[in-house]
Amino acid sequence: MVIDEKLLSSIMQHNELDYILHLDTKSYQLRDVSITKSATPLTRPNMRGGVYFSDTFHYRIKATVDDTAIVPFLSKAMLGPNTEFKNLKITSSLKKDGRTKNISIFTNLTNTMQSSSKVELNMVIVDISED
Repeated sequence: MVIDEKLLSSIMQHNELDYILHLDTKSYQLRDVSITKSATPLTRPNMRGGVYFSDTFHYRIKATVDDTAIVPFLSKAMLGPNTEFKNLKITSSLKKDGRTKNISIFTNLTNTMQSSSKVELNMVIVDISED
């Protein structure tokens, strides 16, 4: 799948955006969101978790959720206990040229780190679109 890099670049330039993770029927506010471009550790095309990887780079999102009640829902979304990734939807609104664009980012959860008060999520972007 080809990611709209121009749209993603627009988002990466705005640090003040609010992001909301939609998981099953619940929504969670994300904070400390960072989006980065990184190299893929693959040297040839590969299949992982039912997803075909052929790109030499990918975009990652790192974010924090302050509600630890999210943890049981995360195990259903991550590769490991499941044979395939579940796409997670993150939404945001981008104000540009006097207009507001609603953005949907679809990700795969790659790992989490939990403390007593928060959960840090690491995800790979698989698609992005404007609504």
